[in-house]
Amino acid sequence: MQQTITISTNKHNGLYDITKQVEGIVKGSGIQSGVVNVYVQGATAAIMIQENWDDSVQTDVVNLLKKLIPNGVWLHDQQDGNGDAHLKAGIVGPSETIPIADGKMGLSTWQNIFVCEFDGPRDRRNILVTIIKN
Repeated sequence: MQQTITISTNKHNGLYDITKQVEGIVKGSGIQSGVVNVYVQGATAAIMIQENWDDSVQTDVVNLLKKLIPNGVWLHDQQDGNGDAHLKAGIVGPSETIPIADGKMGLSTWQNIFVCEFDGPRDRRNILVTIIKN
């Protein structure tokens, strides 16, 4: 089964928690054992599993990637000024796969699923959620 989550982003670089939406899709599927793949469409966004205790880890992720991959120094910036966004998205990656056991995602207490926006704000980011039954 497959469903799409659509979100809007309000920052140039930011992490957006979509765990509750994915949990709802998994629950609605009725699948007790399998995997769920979460995939963001677009070459300037990514998916990351990270802590959501407070905003500090999310802020640290954004700040680290800004330091490692600065804006305005890449060949692609000559086309549309977002070379850094492509590189950040490529390093983090477009998807995560999470096991499903007993009808629930196998995330730990501190793990949440985030869309990483590197080229926002955006009116629409589509995230494909695909569930495969064991």
